Amino acid sequence: MDFFLQKLHQSSISLNMLAIHNLSFAYNTIPVLKNINFTIEPGQHIALIGASGCGKSTLLKVIYGLLQPNEGELFWKDKKLLGPLYNLVPGEENMKYLSQGFELQPFRTVAENIGQYLSNFELELKQGRVNELLEIVEMTDFAATKVENLSGGQKQRVALAKALAKKPEVLLLDEPFHNIDNFRRNSLRRNLFRYLNRNNITSITATHDKTDILSFTNETIVIRQGEIVVKKPTQELYQNPQDYYIASLFGEVNQVALSSLGHDSPDNILVYPHEISIDQNSSTTVRVKNSYFNGSHYLVEAVLDQSVFFFTHTSALKAPESVGIHIDEKALHRTLSL
Repeated sequence: MDFFLQKLHQSSISLNMLAIHNLSFAYNTIPVLKNINFTIEPGQHIALIGASGCGKSTLLKVIYGLLQPNEGELFWKDKKLLGPLYNLVPGEENMKYLSQGFELQPFRTVAENIGQYLSNFELELKQGRVNELLEIVEMTDFAATKVENLSGGQKQRVALAKALAKKPEVLLLDEPFHNIDNFRRNSLRRNLFRYLNRNNITSITATHDKTDILSFTNETIVIRQGEIVVKKPTQELYQNPQDYYIASLFGEVNQVALSSLGHDSPDNILVYPHEISIDQNSSTTVRVKNSYFNGSHYLVEAVLDQSVFFFTHTSALKAPESVGIHIDEKALHRTLSL
C-alpha cells in the first residue's frame, strides 16, 4: 500500500474524499504546479481561484487524468488515481471534466449529445434522463436542434448537461458560465448547484467570477504562481483575506494606510468599496475623480492621500468635489499581512 494511503488509514481523516499529496507538474521544464496538497470531502463545492496562468486549469486536468503529474499522489476515496500513463483511455471513470472547449458533436442534436454515453437498453429511462438534464440547463426547447446551430453559451449549457449525464461523483468545472448571458447565468447556477447538492456530487470550479465563488462554494482554494496560498471556508476567506492578492480576486479592494485615516499605526488595511460610506463630519476626505453606474449603486473612484480609492454610493458624485468618508469598524481590524 502506498505510504500516503497508509497514513490516511492510520489517521482520523476519512478515506471517503479526494486527496492530493505533494503534487507537482511541469510542461517540459517549466513548472506549473508546485507541491500541491489538499483534501475535499464528498459533496463539498470548492472554488479554485487565482490570476490567469496560475495553474487552475492544469490542476483540473491533472486531477481528471488528462495530464501526468511529475511528482505526488492523488486518491479518490481509497482508489489511487494513476493518470494517462497508466490508463488506456484518459480520464477517471467516476469524474467528469467540463473544459472551455465543449467537446460536442456538431452534426448531432442537443438531445443526442447529452445522451451519447447513456445506455440504449432502456430507452424510456434514457429519454427521461435526457429530459431532466435539458430542464436543468434550460435547453428543453432546443432538444432537436443540431449543436452546430447553437450559440457559444448554448453549447456550454449542452456540454454541462452531457457532463452530468452519467451522474459523476466528482465534477470538475473550468469557467463553466463564462459564455452564458447574464440574464440566464444566475438561474443556471442555482439549477446546477441544487442538482449537485441533491445528488451529493463533489465539485471543483475554476473561475474568475466572484458570484460562482461566494454564493455556491463551501471552501475556496487560492493559487498563486502554481502554489496553493490558502484553503479556507469561502465566507471566512472573503471577510478576512490575508493579503491584497487574495482580496482582489473577489473584486475591487482598497489597500489603505491607517495613518491616512488619522490612526497612529504603521499598518495597512484592506477595505472593500461597500464598507465605505460618506460622512461629511469626518476628518478623512477624498477627492472624487469618476463615478461608474453599477445598477444598484455607483462605484466612485477617488483619491486618498495621492492613492486611487474606490467606494460605493447611491448616487453619482462629480469631480473634483471632496467628501468625507467613514470606514466600517470591521475593516479597520483587517490588517494586511506582510
